[in-house]
Amino acid sequence: MQVKPRYFVLSLLAVSLGLGLAGCGQPDASKSSGTASQVASTASPTVEKSALHEQEIAKLTANTVPINTAKNPAAIAKIPHDYKFVNEGYFTVAAITGLPPLSVLAPDNKTDIGTEVDFARLIADSLGLKLKLVRTSWEDWPLGVSSGKYDAAISNITVTKERKEKFDFATYRRDVLAFYVADKSSIQQIKGPDDIAGLKIVVGSGTNQEKVLLDWIQDNKKKGLKPAEALYYGDSASASLALQSGRVDAIFGPNVAYAWQAVNGAKIRSVGTALGGGTRPADLGVTLKKGTGLVDAVQVAINGFIKTGEYQQVLNRWGTQAEALEQSQINPPGLGD
Repeated sequence: MQVKPRYFVLSLLAVSLGLGLAGCGQPDASKSSGTASQVASTASPTVEKSALHEQEIAKLTANTVPINTAKNPAAIAKIPHDYKFVNEGYFTVAAITGLPPLSVLAPDNKTDIGTEVDFARLIADSLGLKLKLVRTSWEDWPLGVSSGKYDAAISNITVTKERKEKFDFATYRRDVLAFYVADKSSIQQIKGPDDIAGLKIVVGSGTNQEKVLLDWIQDNKKKGLKPAEALYYGDSASASLALQSGRVDAIFGPNVAYAWQAVNGAKIRSVGTALGGGTRPADLGVTLKKGTGLVDAVQVAINGFIKTGEYQQVLNRWGTQAEALEQSQINPPGLGD
């Protein structure tokens, strides 16, 4: 997926990431509760360069330098003797390029960078392997991991009860969702279902944030409040223009993505956060084929570079400190538990 630098500032909603990235088993929103509207893409992707754009490019360029860690003998010892890596000598990881600071092409249009890339590299280093990153789509990673096409997927994937039936997870970041509005919006805060009554909110289809939003919409209905409307856009530029023009009231998705946009010049602001698990915290996990045993090695690797400090270096340079975990867990309670 080629993403040119000039697209960064308006990449407010990468629906292809499910983002985002945290799909929850409801791929067809039209069959879900709540109101859904499919909006066609009409906006031009061209964005004129600006001082803010150049600021973002400078940050991306600076973050192109890899963060590495030493081999972790304890993690290597946990690799099952019968496990065959997809590519010998490599840790092959599926990632979805296109949304900073998670996974995006550097300004050279060929180097993959971002939080997910950095963590994938640190795991590979810890296991004594090289990293082979494969750009894929949100729809592809489940089959790719299950079929053995990838050793793992690292794409902002939330741990859920449903997913744990098919995959093993080693957690590496906290899942924080957020509502963002245009700077000029009169909306000051969204803390719960009552605050979204009657609002039009952009959300990614097939994501855990969609499930949270649709649950809140049902809560509105039970209380007799005017339900919010969930809107699904086919591209980020259209979603951005709709937000700035007032055709929609808010966007709802991973805080990490929108916080990056806000810092780098997008005219949006946060008005509230929500737990990734809906009514409980949820974590994001390195996703592996269930039952292979590789999850134990990955967990030890993650806890190793948490202890040695490279973990915090990654969070600090991408501004994702709020999502830090004290330690990695295997298959903890998540969305739906």
